[in-house]
Amino acid sequence: MESSDTTKFSFAGDKTANVKELMSYVYGALKEKGYNPINQLVGYFISGDPTYITSYKGARGYITRIDRDELLEVIISEYCSRL
Repeated sequence: MESSDTTKFSFAGDKTANVKELMSYVYGALKEKGYNPINQLVGYFISGDPTYITSYKGARGYITRIDRDELLEVIISEYCSRL
């Protein structure tokens, strides 16, 4: 494969429902604690550091149950489907 070739990425299974539930839960926990959920989630997705997510209501443990790349794939897919 040449360096200009595009690598295809995919993961098995449809995790859309799980991701929606997870993101809703984590978003709510962040909001309840007074954080800006968007800023905190972006920090988590960029850095991979789970301390961007509050431990309130177990949100930090909950978000780390699904790999960040899987979360992002569903989030981006959902966003693009609405364009």
